[in-house]
Amino acid sequence: MIEIIKADGVIEKECIDNLKNRSDEVQQEVQQIVDSILRDVKKNGDKALREYTANYDGVNIQDFLVSKEEIEEAVNSVDKDFLKALNTAKDNIWFYHEKQKQRSWMVTKEDGVLLGQQVRPLKNVGLYVPGGTAAYPSSVLMNAIPAKVAGVENIVMVTPPSKDGKVNPNILAAAKIAGVDKIYKVGGAQAIGALAYGTETIPKVDKIVGPGNIFVATAKRSVYGIVDIDMIAGPSEILIVADKDANAEYIAADLMSQAEHDVLSSAILVTDNDDLAYRVREELISQVKSMSRKDIIAKSIENYGAIIVTSSIKESLKIANEIAPEHLELMVKEPMRYLGDVENAGSIFLGAYAPEPLGDYIAGPNHVLPTSGTARFFSPLSVDSFIKKSSYLYYTEEAFLKISKEAITLAETEGLTAHANSLKVRLK
Repeated sequence: MIEIIKADGVIEKECIDNLKNRSDEVQQEVQQIVDSILRDVKKNGDKALREYTANYDGVNIQDFLVSKEEIEEAVNSVDKDFLKALNTAKDNIWFYHEKQKQRSWMVTKEDGVLLGQQVRPLKNVGLYVPGGTAAYPSSVLMNAIPAKVAGVENIVMVTPPSKDGKVNPNILAAAKIAGVDKIYKVGGAQAIGALAYGTETIPKVDKIVGPGNIFVATAKRSVYGIVDIDMIAGPSEILIVADKDANAEYIAADLMSQAEHDVLSSAILVTDNDDLAYRVREELISQVKSMSRKDIIAKSIENYGAIIVTSSIKESLKIANEIAPEHLELMVKEPMRYLGDVENAGSIFLGAYAPEPLGDYIAGPNHVLPTSGTARFFSPLSVDSFIKKSSYLYYTEEAFLKISKEAITLAETEGLTAHANSLKVRLK
């Protein structure tokens, strides 16, 4: 089911290497298909979108735009408790991200020099939302709300239609609550192409965010530079650091909450207590039997799960920092005591009553997180993801004369005589 290993400086490194090798390079065949689709969409616009939608989604779409009537019909058809939960999640996500807003600033130096930074939101953002069984309304909120808080003027959502030409009503309800401006019925790499290049119907955007399958992820990677993207997400991950006081039942449940995503997901417990390690394994064996995705969970845990037993919590945290997990739970008696020791993690969950799914849905922090060890240098999706910054400066003549000769020295040292000349002409 899941292997229990004793950390010895070697075996845990093998475990870490196994995790890092989960995501293979993009298959050449996939890249070729995506490249062909992107070229076609760039050249033929809506005509190409209709052909791909007919071929891949099995439906002929003439008008890609989801009407206001369709949105209202969806909102009225979904469960009222679901709507209430979405609104609670929206409030919490908005509250959290509001704290991230940055302000423009300016400083004045004694010699009359002005220096500053201007912060502005992106104007147009595209949000990709998967359809079918991978339709997650929570992701609509997590991607759209930070953009709204940032002040993005136009949020465009693309999502594949079902066979009847409609969009999942739960997705539409989440989009309405999150404040998405326009929704279009198109998915796959062709939707990414439409957002990147623009078509007769779908506007070109400045940035594309949101999860998708291998074709969507490859398309996002391919259009990066034409537009910005959020990140290339890998398989989901959870790592739990636990001590002897942790609840084995809770830990097993939390490990499975991520293992059920995908057979490539990783679920790891690192603990300094042998007894807890064996109790968690027994809980996993017991609990997985009643899970609807038990086959996926079992395969994920068998291939990429592990229970690592260490000599101390300090050693456990060292391993956690090396793995740099997407989700890190500190299931220890005094979690705040160890928060400062966490160097690399996408999101940190403290204590027994802050399980990872709370963060996925409703607590407020974003659930779009760096994976595959990239938490060493990437951050969660945030308001910062939807802004741009411009620096500015103003010099008086007196201030210019005071510093220009040193600037000329630097320019001439680099051999850029036109740079130096731009400064010298002002000295005449």
